[in-house]
Amino acid sequence: MSLSLIGIILVQVYWFDTSFKNNEEQFKFHVKQVLGNVAEKLQEQEKYAFFEKYNQLKDSTGKVPQKSDFLEFRYYQRDSRTNETIIYSNSIISEDFDISSTFFDKKNDSARLKNFTSNRKTEVYKNNIDNSSVRSNITPDVKIEKSGKLDILESAQFEISYKDIESLKLIQDRVSKEMLNSLLKNELNEYGVKTPFEFNVYSNGLATKIKSERFKYDKDETYSIPIFIDNDGNNKYQLLITFPQKKKFLFSELVGITLLSIIFTLIIIIAYTSALNQLIKQRLISEIKTDFINNMTHEFKTPIATINLALDAIKNPKIIDDKEKVLKYLQMIKDENKRMHAQVENVLRISKLEKKELDISKENNNIHEIIEEAIEHVNLIIEDRNGTITTHFNANRTTALLNDVHFTNVIVNILDNAIKYSPENPVIDIYTENINDFVIVRIKDNGAGMSKTAQKRIFEKFYREHTGDLHNVKGHGLGLAYVKRIIEDHNGQIFVESEKGKGSTFIIKVPLIN
Repeated sequence: MSLSLIGIILVQVYWFDTSFKNNEEQFKFHVKQVLGNVAEKLQEQEKYAFFEKYNQLKDSTGKVPQKSDFLEFRYYQRDSRTNETIIYSNSIISEDFDISSTFFDKKNDSARLKNFTSNRKTEVYKNNIDNSSVRSNITPDVKIEKSGKLDILESAQFEISYKDIESLKLIQDRVSKEMLNSLLKNELNEYGVKTPFEFNVYSNGLATKIKSERFKYDKDETYSIPIFIDNDGNNKYQLLITFPQKKKFLFSELVGITLLSIIFTLIIIIAYTSALNQLIKQRLISEIKTDFINNMTHEFKTPIATINLALDAIKNPKIIDDKEKVLKYLQMIKDENKRMHAQVENVLRISKLEKKELDISKENNNIHEIIEEAIEHVNLIIEDRNGTITTHFNANRTTALLNDVHFTNVIVNILDNAIKYSPENPVIDIYTENINDFVIVRIKDNGAGMSKTAQKRIFEKFYREHTGDLHNVKGHGLGLAYVKRIIEDHNGQIFVESEKGKGSTFIIKVPLIN
C-alpha cells in the first residue's frame, strides 16, 4: 500500500513536469508564430505606405505616361485537317510616369518606377494562310482582343524598388515603438499569450531606441526574428522579445488541474493514513485484549486455586470435625468468591458506562467525607505495606453533586494503584483546594511513576504499562478507564502528572454546588 501511494505521488510529479514542458513548448511555438506575423505585417505596412505615396505622386504629376513596347510574344498554329490557322500574340507595354526614386529618397536615383500593361490578341483564319499573308492585312474570320495590367510584374518591380529605397532609412523612420507594441500585443492576445512582455529592435547586434522601458536581454529567455529583409535576403534588424512573468504564466495554466490533482492525492494520503492508523489501533487493541485476558485469567486462577485448596482441606477427616478450621476455610472461600465477583462487576460497570446503561443518581455530598470513606476501604492494605495516607484538606467549600458509591470507587481505585505501584512503603498525600467554582483533589504518591507515553494512554480501556514481570502488579487495565468515565459523568475532569521513578499526582476537578 505504501509503494502504491509513493507510485501515485511520483506519477503526479512526472505528469506535472511533463505538462509544464509541453506548455513551455506550446508557448515557444505561439511566440514564434506571433513574431513571424509581426515581421510580415511590418513589411506589408511599409510596402502599403510606399504604394500610397507612389500613387499620390503619380496622380499629382498630371503627365501622360510615355508608352514603349517592353516585350512581344507570338504563337502560330495550323491545323491541316480543318485548314484553320490560329495566331496568338501578346505585347507587354511599359508606362513611365517619369517619377524617379528621388521623390522618396534623394540618395537613390537609380530606380525608375513604371506600370506594365499586357495586350493579348487571338486571330482565327478559316483558309490556309502563311505568315506572309498575315502581315498583308488579311481580315481574320475570328478575332479576340484582351488588355489588362500585369499585377505580378508591377508587384515585383514595386517590391524591389521599395526595399531598396526603404533600406536607406533609419529604423525609427521605418517603425515606431507604439506601433510595434500594438502589433505585438494584438498578436499575443490572439494566440492566448496574455502575459506582460518587453521588446527591443537590435541593429547589427546593438540595441536601438525602438524598445520598451524594462527590456533586459536574457540569452535563454529571449525570442528573436529578423525584420525588414532586403532584396538580397540580408537582414540588418532583429526584433527581440522577452516575458518577465513567463514561468508564472505557464504555472497559471496548470493551476486548476494541479489543485485537483493535489486534492485527490491528499484524499488518498488521508485515506491511507486513516487505514494505517486503524490497522495500528486494531493491533494495539488486539495486544491489549490479549494482555487483559491473561491478567483476568491470572486474577481468577488464584482465587479458584485457593477455593479448591480450601474445599480439599474441609474434606479432610481431621479438619471436618474442627469447627473453627472449617469456618476459617469457609471464610477464605467467601473472600475469594467476593474478589472474583468484584472483578466481574468492574468489567460490567465499564460495559454499562459505554452503553450509557449505568444509572448514576447524584445528590449533595461532602467530598471530604467521601475521601475519608475511601481511605477506610484501603486502610488494611496500607497498613499491611507499612504505608501512610495523609490528608491536607484546604478546601472551604466541599459540597458537590455526587454519587457517593461510584465516587468512593474512584478514590479507592486511585489509592489502590498508588499502593500497588509503590516499590517501597507507600506514602500518599491527599490535597484539596477551591479554585473558582470547583473543588480540586490532588492524590500524590511516591510510586514508580510512568512514562510520557503511558500518561497519554493511562485512561484507555485495557491499557496497562508493562513492568518487568507481566503479573508483578495485579490488575486488568479497567480501573482508570472506569475512573475517567465516572468523573466525566459528574461533569468533572481528571489529569495526571508523573515522572518515571518519582511518583505520580492525579488531579480531579469537580464543579461545586452554588
